Amino acid sequence: MTDEFSATQASVLIGTAEKMIEIWNRLSPEKQAALLARFGSEENALAALVTTQLVAPAKS
Repeated sequence: MTDEFSATQASVLIGTAEKMIEIWNRLSPEKQAALLARFGSEENALAALVTTQLVAPAKS
């Protein structure tokens, strides 16, 4: 097993992160504050959003 991402995996991760940043920027200040309170930093909150998106079942 390797710890490196394939180009496809990296592309998916980057695309998902970009979408989550866009979503973060559209959140109300109250929702951002709630996520910050729960996760401690914007980076942690974004990581949680990205992880949730990556492991969520595909919607058809």
